[in-house]
Amino acid sequence: MPSRSEIRDKRNRDRRRSRIFAILVVVGIALILAAILVVPNLRPAAEVVVPADAPRPQAQGTAMGDPNAPVTIEEYSDFQCVYCARFSSDTEPRIIADYVSTGKVHFVYKNYAFLGQPSVDAAEASLCAADQGKFWEYHDILFANQAEGDARAFSDERLKAFAEEIGLDGTAFAECLADNRKMDQVRQEYAEGAALGVSSTPTFFVNGKEVKGAQPFEAFQAAIEAALAGG
Repeated sequence: MPSRSEIRDKRNRDRRRSRIFAILVVVGIALILAAILVVPNLRPAAEVVVPADAPRPQAQGTAMGDPNAPVTIEEYSDFQCVYCARFSSDTEPRIIADYVSTGKVHFVYKNYAFLGQPSVDAAEASLCAADQGKFWEYHDILFANQAEGDARAFSDERLKAFAEEIGLDGTAFAECLADNRKMDQVRQEYAEGAALGVSSTPTFFVNGKEVKGAQPFEAFQAAIEAALAGG
């Protein structure tokens, strides 16, 4: 029969084993959680879709077309918004061809970044690209690489990869992002949109008259023609 000291020693050993096992379990859980949080953000920057070049007549900053055109269209948009991407690929080229390139429309893009931090990050990045004269190229590559509900699509790594793909000065771009030097402009454009009653994206103002949503070209055509006629 074991002595009392032997029983006590065994109990102590069992307690130590239990503590060690508990520590190992906690460490294991922590490593698993770290992997879940970190590994997805290591999405390869090489997975970048590069869209074809699109004409942007008289591009200047976040605008295009003749600033003295009789009609001005202001677009309030979010780079994570799938309907904004749809407008950009489907309707915007026809507006450019029929009205911007002919000097009838001055088109201005405004950031209305309201779908979370990735939207804000993308908006800032687009304005950093504008500093190097390539807002529209960056606008297009953001929409081409949009991934609904996936915050990793606009991670810092990928935003910098987009810049590299369109030939920006990577150092200047990275410094612009790191300094958050475009945050005030992003906030200002959001405030302007909110003051106009913007509650969803995309929202447009054709000479001040609202056109809401990714409407077909015909809806914009009607609004532009009415504005040209003085309506």
